[in-house]
Amino acid sequence: MATAAFEEIVDDFEFLEDWEDRYRHVIEQGKSMEPLEDALKVPATKVEGCASQVWLHTQIDGGVFRFDGDSDAMIVKGLIALLRKLYNGLSLAEVLAVDARSEMQRLGLNDHLSAQRSNGLRAMIDRIRETAAAALG
Repeated sequence: MATAAFEEIVDDFEFLEDWEDRYRHVIEQGKSMEPLEDALKVPATKVEGCASQVWLHTQIDGGVFRFDGDSDAMIVKGLIALLRKLYNGLSLAEVLAVDARSEMQRLGLNDHLSAQRSNGLRAMIDRIRETAAAALG
């Protein structure tokens, strides 16, 4: 189950056959995001387990999940942008129902990310799921 915004990314990736083009597209997705305010880059929003600096700031309004994020690494910022397209606007229960690893695998990222980047991606997904689960109670 993926959002329409994420399905658009999947469609884009189908036209980008070369991994370098896909990599650039991920980076462009990150560049299009607004930077996270410095006041939100605090220990509570920092994601541990990432090789780079990563912050995720979640907001839940009326049971609808949204988050913003930032990183000091361009590719990681792009991964955050992809995760935002996957999760933002879903209900808390829907967030927990998403199989993010499978959805991201549809983009062919698993074969091209370093072990450290893959671990960081897992850490971000875990943080998102933990936040949604905690909010559900």
